[in-house]
Amino acid sequence: MHGMKSLLGAVLLVVSAAGCARNAPEARQAPSPSTTTVYVARRVRTLDAERPIAEALSVRAGKVLAVGTRDEVLAAAGAGARMVDLGDATVVPGLTDAHGHLAGLGQSLAAVSLEGTASREEVLSRMAAAPATAWQGDWLVGRGWDQNDWPEKSFPGRAELDAQHPKTPVVLERVDGHAWWVNGEALRRAKISKETPDPAGGRILRGADGEPTGILVDNAMDLVAAVLPAPTDAQLEARIAGALARCAEVGLTGFHDAGMDLRTFRLLQRWDKEGKLPLRVYVMADGQGADRETYLREGPFQGRMLTMRAVKLSMDGALGSRGAALHAPYSDEPGHRGLLLLTPEEYEARVRAFMARGFQVATHAIGDRANTLVLETLLRAAEATGTLHGRHRVEHAQVMRLEDIQRMGKSGLVASMQPTHATSDMPWAETRVGPERIKGAYAWRKLKEAGAPLAFGSDFPVERPDVLPGLYAARTRQDAAGQPPGGWYPDQRMSGEEALEGFTVGAAHAAFAENERGRLKPGMDADFVAFSVDPVEAPVAELLTAQVKLTVAAGAEVYRSP
Repeated sequence: MHGMKSLLGAVLLVVSAAGCARNAPEARQAPSPSTTTVYVARRVRTLDAERPIAEALSVRAGKVLAVGTRDEVLAAAGAGARMVDLGDATVVPGLTDAHGHLAGLGQSLAAVSLEGTASREEVLSRMAAAPATAWQGDWLVGRGWDQNDWPEKSFPGRAELDAQHPKTPVVLERVDGHAWWVNGEALRRAKISKETPDPAGGRILRGADGEPTGILVDNAMDLVAAVLPAPTDAQLEARIAGALARCAEVGLTGFHDAGMDLRTFRLLQRWDKEGKLPLRVYVMADGQGADRETYLREGPFQGRMLTMRAVKLSMDGALGSRGAALHAPYSDEPGHRGLLLLTPEEYEARVRAFMARGFQVATHAIGDRANTLVLETLLRAAEATGTLHGRHRVEHAQVMRLEDIQRMGKSGLVASMQPTHATSDMPWAETRVGPERIKGAYAWRKLKEAGAPLAFGSDFPVERPDVLPGLYAARTRQDAAGQPPGGWYPDQRMSGEEALEGFTVGAAHAAFAENERGRLKPGMDADFVAFSVDPVEAPVAELLTAQVKLTVAAGAEVYRSP
């Protein structure tokens, strides 16, 4: 995802994502290091082969003390233990979203929400009722539209926005973060005209007369981003606090942030030092923009709840906006093969520099051409820098040639994938790439069977951060209505346990944390979530209405359902 500049956000942290704004989270309320807490539930699913199912676990000083029967755990806890009865809930290891965007999530909570709009007219209606938080300076900002959901599937234009907002600059981010819909005033302030050339790795869509239509794809968005006012410190803090609250509410004990800007990272460093960071954050530094020079100079960072040892680069755009780089032209746009956001030479130079500095390199690759280039470059650079075991990552690995799937499976590279992308894109993805290339698209099972370690995420706010829909999508490859029958390319479905492992064991491996997290066993971190249903064995449709009862990170209860 290509994130928009920071916007306003205001959501109360930890207990609920609703309520009044605050500029920083409260200090973490963890039990005293000498306090032992025993949690009893209908089932504790540990993902530990030695004891996969239990009925209780105890926690002390942020670590799992014991797992087993109620009597066994109580005996290990000793006298004076705090008791928490979770009733019919099922406890699972802490859930980690392996690919999200914290600043983008905060943005989406503040901007005009355009998710689920069924037409251009509905977009305009929502913009007319914009909340106060959607204004940044005198700019009006919205997010989440997808023209594929509208009767007319073509991109919209500036004319509709100009009629409603002739003098107010308007920026509306597409759901995938790879295209902006802007009005004439925004174009004027950015000095984008008929004479403005397309920037490298970007497209300014134009009408028959050559005039910009108001759609900017990938690197062309930077032209407007350069004049969009930055948020104040207070606005940034409120937005990030709100995003963290939302993550805790949906059952995340941590996430991997895919391309964090330096300003947000500095804020999280401060909160982590002050004991105010409620969740574990594994940062992929932004390697695409100017911040990369500071990250390279300072190197990896390890705090208490905050880790930064990866870098995020982006090779291409997104399939929905036809920015994904393909070997052959798009099936629905002959002559167009997508965009490379970096030249192959520049990409390899950055990869080698970060590898040599001790970073894990994670690269966004959607189209098959981008995936081939990334696969070849990562392996060549890893060998040259002696980091073949550096668990370098391909973010999305979305459309791949079948031979590249096999190569990736043998390489040791991590496939960081998003189950809900498949179910969101399935109505139109085959139209973009055709019946042959689709066989290597969203191919979780093929990659797993080839030997690639899988880490699952949502790409929030492109998709919602809720893990339960991700588990449902991984198991069914269907939408919430159960369509299509049997699932979309159902041979790629995952079992209930495999889906859960993607958000636990797989995510931990991708962050070098498999000895601390991903399972529930004595001595490992006390990160876990209680669901109202068993996410592995419950009828799969129940995942859509299930609730998060409790989220615990590092032994602290960071969310409890009302």
